[in-house]
Amino acid sequence: MDAPADTLALALWQCAYAENTSDALLRLDSTAAQARAHGAELLICPEMSLTGYAIGAERVAHLAESPDAPLAQAVGMIAQRHGLAIVYGYPESNGTHPPFNAVQMMGPDARPLAHYRKTHLFGDTDRAQFTQGDRPPAVFTWRGWRLGLLICYDVEFPETMRLLALQGADAALVPTANMLAFDEVPQLLVPARACENQMYVAYANACGEEPGLSYGGLSTLASPRGTVMARAGREADLLYGELRRSVRGEASAASQLRNRRIDLYGGLLIQP
Repeated sequence: MDAPADTLALALWQCAYAENTSDALLRLDSTAAQARAHGAELLICPEMSLTGYAIGAERVAHLAESPDAPLAQAVGMIAQRHGLAIVYGYPESNGTHPPFNAVQMMGPDARPLAHYRKTHLFGDTDRAQFTQGDRPPAVFTWRGWRLGLLICYDVEFPETMRLLALQGADAALVPTANMLAFDEVPQLLVPARACENQMYVAYANACGEEPGLSYGGLSTLASPRGTVMARAGREADLLYGELRRSVRGEASAASQLRNRRIDLYGGLLIQP
């Protein structure tokens, strides 16, 4: 059982995509060392951080692996070498079907702690490359903190964050590849999701460009009160922040969850 920790130090890595997985792992190793030297216990990378995002369905399928394959093992070694946990994105193999857009959290003992498949695919690029996940987000515990994983577009749906809140999540960790045209997500929606669910949201975005796409940066860490604790600009950055249990507890005390009228919410299941 995890010993409860009063704080949890995070690093959000905002970066452009590497040319190949070898370069991505080298950069991850260097960034993990930097993050740990700064005191981070958990490093959150962007969506599809090991392979690139807009790389085409054929290449995604070629690079897809299972959650315990060489890419995962390499990330585990990096996490163990530097003594911190790592949330990273990769394409997960799916038999003869298109891969899943997946994230995994690897612990400092090189063992996987949690895994999640993106459930809401955005736009033609996502839909051409991936199969949507069919399992709702779930909460897991690490160092006494209840954490949940989402990917990019997932956080734009109130329902996904509310599912985590109803499971008692303290924080949502969100690797993303949000484009330049959608600044309202980090600027408005991420703080709002944090505030309405009284939980931290750590949103780690890509920057730079891939063919046909420009990423917007603005990686954001929001508090359970909706306050922006840290936000990056447009360029590559390593953003730091500390989650505090006292802040989470104060916000939970004012939670509106206990006053929900679930007897009135049946209409939420209607497809528009």
